Amino acid sequence: MYHTIIFAGNLGRDPEMRYTPTGQAVTSFSVAVNDSYTSSTGERVPRTIWFRVSAWGKQAETANQYLKKGSKVLVEGRLVVDATTGGPRIWNRQDGTVGASFEVSARTIRFLSSRVETEALEPLTEFEELDAGGEEEIPF
Repeated sequence: MYHTIIFAGNLGRDPEMRYTPTGQAVTSFSVAVNDSYTSSTGERVPRTIWFRVSAWGKQAETANQYLKKGSKVLVEGRLVVDATTGGPRIWNRQDGTVGASFEVSARTIRFLSSRVETEALEPLTEFEELDAGGEEEIPF
């Protein structure tokens, strides 16, 4: 059995890196994907879907070094379901409303913003790719 998810969006905050007890790096960051749908009245309704991403090893270190809030990324990975619900992680916001986020373990992260674009938060021009487990260095 096999499943994969691919999405592109913007980081909602700076990545957070930590190390497991065995010394393996893990970096977590959230990605917002914006889209919209047409309601029954014909009105366009915007919505944002949040993904919580975990990257491991060398990929985690590189993501922590080069990504920051607002960076555009494309993530390919696998969904990690909540053990209690079998679906997305459900949580309560401070205002009492219910929220949900999808957890993803990254297999591949593509940087869609250059370093200059990330700093200025300008539109994307090209992307750099980082494969999980790759030995090559990022060329910037």
